Amino acid sequence: MKNTIFFLIISASLLLSCAEKQQFVTTETDCKSTYFDYSNSEDQNTGGIKMIPITTAKGTFNVWTKRVGNNPKMKVLLLHGGPGGTHEFFENFDGYLPNEEIEYIYYDQLDSYYSDKPNDSTLWTTEHFVEEVEQVRKALNLDKDNFYLLGQSWGGILAMEYALKYQDNLKGLIISNMMASIPEYEKYAEVLGAQLPPEIYKEIKELEAKEDFSNPRYTELVMNNYYTEHILRKPLDEWPEFINRGFSHLNPNIYIYMQGHSEFGVTGNATLKGWDVSDRLKELTVPTLMIGGKYDTMDPKYMEWMSTQVQRGRSLTCSAGHVSQYDDPQTYFTGLIKFIIDVNIGEFK
Repeated sequence: MKNTIFFLIISASLLLSCAEKQQFVTTETDCKSTYFDYSNSEDQNTGGIKMIPITTAKGTFNVWTKRVGNNPKMKVLLLHGGPGGTHEFFENFDGYLPNEEIEYIYYDQLDSYYSDKPNDSTLWTTEHFVEEVEQVRKALNLDKDNFYLLGQSWGGILAMEYALKYQDNLKGLIISNMMASIPEYEKYAEVLGAQLPPEIYKEIKELEAKEDFSNPRYTELVMNNYYTEHILRKPLDEWPEFINRGFSHLNPNIYIYMQGHSEFGVTGNATLKGWDVSDRLKELTVPTLMIGGKYDTMDPKYMEWMSTQVQRGRSLTCSAGHVSQYDDPQTYFTGLIKFIIDVNIGEFK
């Protein structure tokens, strides 16, 4: 009798265990992620790519965007640098954000490689690009409940200008590797320049004084001595393909018009000369993350200071140069992801 009871107990336990396992498997299947499910979406057949018409004073032109993933609460629009750069500088985001199921959107601004190129300098203003971002936002159904804006370098200028006008549309703001003042950036560039070997810096400044920017020697000096220290801290032959591809697609016309030729400040009559919103940072109430690099062309201490000027700021400093997302991805993406999630769940402090 005892053996029979023992057998029945063991059998019942095994059946219960199997049922629990079956229930777990069923639940796991039911909870399958829809992050990469593009079915029944208007961009399914294009792999997430959407050409967005932008209305300007000079006509309507299309800009290129590409959505990666689905998340109704966390959508990050990426503003590339330059001016005249491309989304390609962000391509290693593919290795980090999908694992957290954060949706992000690549975007080439007007006159950048994958978008239309009217090549009209009257459109190369921060005012135009702010309104362009706003039109992109509307086309992608981004709003204060889901819209995070990340701008790097020139994209950081654009993100700050956008937020100062349209922060009510934002859920979170990320300024990556960009100071709020061109004059302060120029001062810091001279500090970094003086850290180069004296003979190298002297030759660079002599070429700049003659405005001999097209001289291959100038490019050689800057690339091998400055870029490898402060843009991406690796020998040039170790730079990743997507970064080299991004540089090869840079639009020099818009870059020179707005930034100038030099990496040691805004030259000539370039339109970003004198740009400064440092005294307006206090107007920003949206949760904001400032990302700098210890070896960046932008002063990391100034970036930290910026986080104290906005009303709800956080600072992140990577052991990296200007391309911090590649130089120090562990710090960069850990901090970026934490910020996005903290804001989303209401734990941002």
